Amino acid sequence: MTNVECRMTNEPTSLPWEESEPAVVRENPVPYGGVYDLEERTAKFGEVIIEFLKRVPLGPHTNRLVDQLTGCGTSVGANYVEADDAVSKKEFVKIIGTCRKEARECKFFLRMLVKACPELREAAIHLWREANELHLIFSRIRRTAQENLKAIEK
Repeated sequence: MTNVECRMTNEPTSLPWEESEPAVVRENPVPYGGVYDLEERTAKFGEVIIEFLKRVPLGPHTNRLVDQLTGCGTSVGANYVEADDAVSKKEFVKIIGTCRKEARECKFFLRMLVKACPELREAAIHLWREANELHLIFSRIRRTAQENLKAIEK
């Protein structure tokens, strides 16, 4: 297990920034009927992106990539929180779409960072997979919400 690949738990703990263990990307399987906390999962994803980026050597080929990945990696969770507080179904669909775009953008910038720093490939693979899973999750949420919105409008 690399420094950035960890296990997420659904158990309450101390504040995330006070944990002695590194932040987590991969979630343990939730048993059928268990609580699925996408807000926590996206927050942990942002935290692990930040930890990963601390390992990237700064320079002309990486500075912009670090800035971009910091932005999209942390905004996945921020936009999810905003979508969760949406005042209308239409607003929810729009903001969930933004979550989807940000997760996809993470995959792109992780790919570019690996090109600039091949030594980070192993750690980046875990992050890319999580970004891909989040992209797929938000795609499904958005598609379902759009279908429900269309059914209401009929």
